[in-house]
Amino acid sequence: MNAEVGARELYESLAEGDRAYASWLDRARGGYPDRLAAAAEYRPWWTAPDGQALLWELYALSRVGDLLLLSERDCLDLFVPLGMTPFRGGDFDPFLHEIVEVEQAADPHAPIEITEVVRPGLMLGQLLFNRAGVRVRAGVEHAQRGVADRSPLYWTFRRPHRPTVDLSHGWGHNSQWRTDFRLDYRTPAGDRLNAAENGAIDGDPGLDPDHPSHLSPQERLLTPGERRELLRHRCLLRVPRAADALAGSPGWERDLMPFGWRLPQ
Repeated sequence: MNAEVGARELYESLAEGDRAYASWLDRARGGYPDRLAAAAEYRPWWTAPDGQALLWELYALSRVGDLLLLSERDCLDLFVPLGMTPFRGGDFDPFLHEIVEVEQAADPHAPIEITEVVRPGLMLGQLLFNRAGVRVRAGVEHAQRGVADRSPLYWTFRRPHRPTVDLSHGWGHNSQWRTDFRLDYRTPAGDRLNAAENGAIDGDPGLDPDHPSHLSPQERLLTPGERRELLRHRCLLRVPRAADALAGSPGWERDLMPFGWRLPQ
């Protein structure tokens, strides 16, 4: 990757209101897509000497994606030349789809159904780069309006319509960019969620969200199903069963630390 081209530079330019990213993209074409392609297949590339730098670069690039969420054309014009493949519809799949808005179905048991795709998602080979944003209809037993679409979204720097919780939050101007990108892979053998956490390699069971030693007191109050849904959806889908007990810990949602959880499926 050209040392003079980095996603942080582009993010800071966009954040200041400069939408002219064409010159950055022209410079990036000289090797940047090839560098990103090293992360496209599920293998322990992150353990290589330059793996950490690529995790940070993917994170910075995801921040660029956060800024461009409201402009589908800008997203595709920038990311497709970098080797990304856009996707949109199909049946609802938490690996591929981020809930933007919930229409509550009359039947509380109605499954989650996509009613509109509001922005495309992006894949880099087997690696999920960004989920597609979707409006859904669902029964309250599957996705609750005001929770599935408004509760904090984890592993996310910013969204215009809901709070987010990201490991970069609260760090200084430079330190925040030393945040790893969450690696979710869709492979022929199954999905790998948060694959690189703690240097995971194939066959490593990782940090199961159900293992008591890995959970804070607040996290233990969530049911196993709620914790697994949080990892898959990156947010809670319904008011937790232990909501009354959790209410005794103000700000508990922002104190959850699911960032070490990992699920081979």
